[in-house]
Amino acid sequence: MNETENEIWEALHRHINSIFTQDVETYRATTSPELSLYEWFVTPHRQDGLDFHLFMIEHSWAGTSGDFRYDLWEPRLQVYGDTAVASYTFMLTIADAQTGAISHRHHNESRVLVKDKTGWQVVHVHKSPTWQAPHHSPG
Repeated sequence: MNETENEIWEALHRHINSIFTQDVETYRATTSPELSLYEWFVTPHRQDGLDFHLFMIEHSWAGTSGDFRYDLWEPRLQVYGDTAVASYTFMLTIADAQTGAISHRHHNESRVLVKDKTGWQVVHVHKSPTWQAPHHSPG
């Protein structure tokens, strides 16, 4: 892995970790204000901007107030100058603070990052299920 790739993965891990540790300052620093994303488990529509996610992070939507870890399975990085596409299967593992029970959540994910004067920032995210979705809509 070269220096640029290391820099991108480091920025991406800072970004992802900030979501689950309620670190709004780091999330803002690693995310473009013009963020666009698709999260199939939230809404079937594109979400634009930071407001929704800042609200979610501030209110610990992920339920990671106890011990947690995340893993990126089969990570792939494609770099095109000052633009990079990271794709992987994301798995979040959480230990319940009360019971110690372990739970897992997973999905496929791609994040597009762009480098500007402040460094690498996430500009687009797309999440999809890790199981074969039905070909036709359920409704």
